[in-house]
Amino acid sequence: MQFSLSSRSIFMSSLNAINIHHSPPATSLHPSVLVFSGGTAFNGVVEELKKLTTSVAHVLPVSDDGGSTAEIVRVLGGPAVGDIRSRCLRLSDQSTSEALAVRTLLGYRLPLDAREAKLEWYSIVEGEHPLWKDVSKPYRETIRAFLAYFQNQIIRRTNESFSFSNGSIGNFFFAGARIFFQSLDAAIFLFSRVSQIPAESLVLPVISTNDRLTLGCELWDGTIIRGQNEISHPTSGSLQLVNKVNSSSLPSRIKRVFYMSSEGSNLLHEVFPSVNPSVLEQLENVDCIIYGMGSLFTSICPSLVLLGVGEIIASRSCAKVLLLNGTRDRETSGFSASCFVTAITDALNRTYGHLNNSLKNNPSEYINTIFVPNDGQIPVDIKCLATQGIVNVSSTFSLKFSGIMILDSYDCLKNTADSRYGVAM
Repeated sequence: MQFSLSSRSIFMSSLNAINIHHSPPATSLHPSVLVFSGGTAFNGVVEELKKLTTSVAHVLPVSDDGGSTAEIVRVLGGPAVGDIRSRCLRLSDQSTSEALAVRTLLGYRLPLDAREAKLEWYSIVEGEHPLWKDVSKPYRETIRAFLAYFQNQIIRRTNESFSFSNGSIGNFFFAGARIFFQSLDAAIFLFSRVSQIPAESLVLPVISTNDRLTLGCELWDGTIIRGQNEISHPTSGSLQLVNKVNSSSLPSRIKRVFYMSSEGSNLLHEVFPSVNPSVLEQLENVDCIIYGMGSLFTSICPSLVLLGVGEIIASRSCAKVLLLNGTRDRETSGFSASCFVTAITDALNRTYGHLNNSLKNNPSEYINTIFVPNDGQIPVDIKCLATQGIVNVSSTFSLKFSGIMILDSYDCLKNTADSRYGVAM
């Protein structure tokens, strides 16, 4: 049995099929959307999503422990800001030369060579680097103030030597603002204003904290793995190029992900951070909930396992859309489409955590539509999906982003807008 290749694909709350069974017709031409994603794979969709609606809440994990983020967390502590910064840059204004200059500056990475990186960093902090050329003085001094504050915090850690190699200027700005305000939300607000992100476009850390967060996972053979990088794409060093598709296989499939203690003697101790209240508020009100493509267990599930998330999603009668990955990676070796659904359901139900915190909701209460790249590598086991209560499975064109197959977002969004809102794109 084959799934239907619908040309009027269902992607958001605009789905006619979903509306028949779930929600009344929308009154706005601009649907509100909440997206669970990581900081890389879904970036290829963001630009096209902005053409349909800017009323989007991007929910991102703050447990990354690789690359430039890892060095900041190692020396200064705090949550990982790399995925947040990456999404903010994608949403930033590009309409003027100054806006483009700010985006280029905050998206810039220093050289790999340690000496060259430090010299270039000093040039940027002093305001002498060519990257400042099209940035006006008010913008320049605002950004420089937080870069200088970040530098000051590094200097104060006399027992640690900070490496600027391959460092992200945006990450440094973000970390400086977070430490200055003692608030991750305030740092996001400042970053959003500096980069002129539309006010209705929200970038939300799934956990709003000033503490370091560590992700762990339990495999089906009982193995416990500590750290997002070790789960997703272990490398021999923070500067090594990441290739998630070609990473070595795990010894067993992942059973669950959870948060682990970052302090004290028992680093294998499970902890239960609270979900950002703003995430719950958005979940209560949006027209559509999307599980974006990306690393299933280290980018998507860390936002789903928190108390309160599954409860609200199950209670909503709106579009709940899974954008299926086009390729497998270390985390999903051997997975079919129904395996993705099961993993998301188990995460939202907290099936393998503490019994007192578990839910018993069905997969169809969390997902009612799946989008599949028509030349993707993940088998679509339509009969298994049907037993899970999911019958809306639509194919769309796909493309490669950083070598990874993803959905053609324009195709999805155009069909969606046409089918429900009558929006011409």
